[in-house]
Amino acid sequence: MRRKSLRAIREQYDLSGYLVELEQLPRPLVPSQYFGQERPFELEIGSGKGLFLSQAAAATPEHWFLGVEISLRYAMYTALRLLKAQVANARVVHGDAQRLVADYLPDAVVWQLHIYFPDPWWKKRHHKRRLMTPAFAQQLQRVLAPGGELHFWTDVAEYFQAARDMIEQSTRLEPLPVELDESGETFRTHFERRTRLEGRTVYRARFRRS
Repeated sequence: MRRKSLRAIREQYDLSGYLVELEQLPRPLVPSQYFGQERPFELEIGSGKGLFLSQAAAATPEHWFLGVEISLRYAMYTALRLLKAQVANARVVHGDAQRLVADYLPDAVVWQLHIYFPDPWWKKRHHKRRLMTPAFAQQLQRVLAPGGELHFWTDVAEYFQAARDMIEQSTRLEPLPVELDESGETFRTHFERRTRLEGRTVYRARFRRS
């Protein structure tokens, strides 16, 4: 089925309960104040089509979830998915994740950080545009609560190795083993589904703030 256009989404659905522009967020963004209750807070950077955000929020109603997506089209698809699923504990922000983390989030507020399949920026001269840089990794460490975890997945071996090495060298985050059941048809993201069905490897890293 062909995806609805942005205009069709705007005309048919009220996404105001699920979609917010970055500039509309309070500064600082204190999750308990923003959502109205103290709960563990999870952040997904790059929500894409919203599969992980909607499934994780539905499966863990005792947590708050916030996704951030730089593409308005995908942010709206994610908000529509949340609306149709009637997920009450998740929102998606349209905006720059680096600005959200650096300028809006106070220290030690995130329980789980999810970064799945960020743009690899293939050309070497474009590597400086990659999401995972030493400065951003240090910001991620700052916003993680003690005991909180960072999950980073990619299908690009070079990016995975570079990001893992950089996180270990630039932060005090502790690398942890990743144990996942690869059987069945359970996927966290649409990109993971496509990658695994094509027989390609998904590289996964997991870190914890002590």
